[in-house]
Amino acid sequence: MKNRNSLRSNQREWLRRDFIKVGSLSLLGMNLGQSLLLESAVAAATGRQPQGKARSVILVWLEGGPSQKDTFDPKPDSAFRPIATNVPGIRISELFPRLAKRMDRISIIRSMKGFGDDHPEATHYSVTGHNPNPSMKFPFWGSILAKEMGATNKLPPYVLVPTFDNRPHYQDYFRAAFLEPEYEPLSVPDPSREDFDLPDLSLPKSLAPAAISERLEFRRIVDQSYRERSASLEHAKLDAFTQKAWEMILAPEVRRAFDLSQEPEKLKDDYGRSSVGQSLLLARRLVESGVRFVTAAGYHYSNWDTHYFNDDGHRDKLCPPLDQGLSTLLDDLVARGLHDETVVVVMGEFGRTPFYNASGGRDHWPRCWTALVGGGGVQCGRVVGASDVHGGEIIERRVMVGDLFATVYKAFGIDWTKEYMTPIGRPIKIANSIDDTTGEPVDELL
Repeated sequence: MKNRNSLRSNQREWLRRDFIKVGSLSLLGMNLGQSLLLESAVAAATGRQPQGKARSVILVWLEGGPSQKDTFDPKPDSAFRPIATNVPGIRISELFPRLAKRMDRISIIRSMKGFGDDHPEATHYSVTGHNPNPSMKFPFWGSILAKEMGATNKLPPYVLVPTFDNRPHYQDYFRAAFLEPEYEPLSVPDPSREDFDLPDLSLPKSLAPAAISERLEFRRIVDQSYRERSASLEHAKLDAFTQKAWEMILAPEVRRAFDLSQEPEKLKDDYGRSSVGQSLLLARRLVESGVRFVTAAGYHYSNWDTHYFNDDGHRDKLCPPLDQGLSTLLDDLVARGLHDETVVVVMGEFGRTPFYNASGGRDHWPRCWTALVGGGGVQCGRVVGASDVHGGEIIERRVMVGDLFATVYKAFGIDWTKEYMTPIGRPIKIANSIDDTTGEPVDELL
């Protein structure tokens, strides 16, 4: 056992040290060789691709937790009036006039329940389905979906945009944990920045693709004698993954997928020039190119954490870019024929208290909150669950994040009852729900 663990550790070290770096990897959450280990793992584990209508997921992450009663579960005591949508009977906050005209393209779950009164604990639970455990780490559900579905078109299966600057403990919750580095996200910088670039996907100007091929051949010859004397499965795998990484770097379609300069200036304006809008635009480009899972985390530093001046924050800063960017995303997906194969999920880690605090803000509230989901075989224009008159307690159809995960997995044709074995020999459910039970798909949405 000790030798096996040492070998695994050494393999991870090789992946870190031995990959030939092009540009700077400091902006990315993983190297390209690691991201492409996935294809081999999926083929070995499943022997085939799951069959379902969905092909990709875009998770719109609302860091900090929006107020359910001031957004998509309006109540009489909210400062914002409810408005009708294009789906009879569904009303949402006046802060979303554009989304109100597109309610037939997404559904609302008004009875989400989470765990944890602080951001780290609640975030961990909301994106893994597990409460934090000091003895082990749990994989983000996007990494699980990437593992089940595999990569396409030489692209990484899972991308996080943008990276969580200065908050590595938050980004840890969106990682692969014990699934090993091949299922880590490719983390990219903020695409709204004028200097947005991905050094990993660009060769230095002094190097031509032909020169790279020559250098790789030279390296192969130099290594051959050593490999003959020290042959192992790990070496063989590393060679394959490194080769695929170079294929990604040299493939023009991969660089194009991340190249926002290919988009019309008007469409960039339509999404919004903010981090929120441009992250959503890049997410659409990526799923169109074949990326399986994109976390669009354009809101930074717990933006939705409105302990002070909740109404001003929602009205002036938070809701307008979401209304603009999400509406444009839904239109764009429909126009490109992607809506029927792309699941869009919009959520934070919890909601806000139904009553104001002394500072005119709302505090953390995991007991009842709202999420949006639709597309990719998940039905749109529907409402699941209900809260009380103040939006503070669930009164109908409790939904846990494990149920939400199971719903999305089912849309992909993935067995949501599956369990993974951890390195310590403990099985965990990929759609974990309350009390370690298996989550159940929300049948009203399928």
